[in-house]
Amino acid sequence: MKNARAHLAIALLLASATTTAMATPIKHPIRIAECRPQAVGSAMWSYSDGFFPNYPYIWSDAFGGMFYRPPIRSSPLLSIAYVNQTHRTMKKIEFGLLARGRLVAEVRDLGTFSPGAMIRHQFGLSRNVFPLGTSFSRCVPLRIAFKNGATWKNPHLRQLHRSIFARG
Repeated sequence: MKNARAHLAIALLLASATTTAMATPIKHPIRIAECRPQAVGSAMWSYSDGFFPNYPYIWSDAFGGMFYRPPIRSSPLLSIAYVNQTHRTMKKIEFGLLARGRLVAEVRDLGTFSPGAMIRHQFGLSRNVFPLGTSFSRCVPLRIAFKNGATWKNPHLRQLHRSIFARG
């Protein structure tokens, strides 16, 4: 699974840095204004807590696997500022944190994200994410659910080939 996620991260990095055959930039429905992972430190004053219920927060991620996110009050944090660039209201967004060409963490935000509004949320991260080994980390949208029932999945996600994990 780590190898599949590493390949995905590389593909996401390359896709976001290149253009399509028609020479138009690849456009995501979300514009990331800031992506700041912090191994140690305090919460940023202009950011509010992203969604986290009072029970263990586990969801089926964009790859079809189960993903756990630690509580927001854990020491490592990921602060993301983003804007919905579509004309539709979003209700669920999954982000990936890329570092050193690899997907090192995922977070999920739930709420009502109106078009054009700047959202500043912070999320808990596993202590195992750090050290990142680079100061050039990026956040990318992986999957989005809109209020009207439509969905968007990053077109540059590689498919998870479960056969490579099967015992022979």
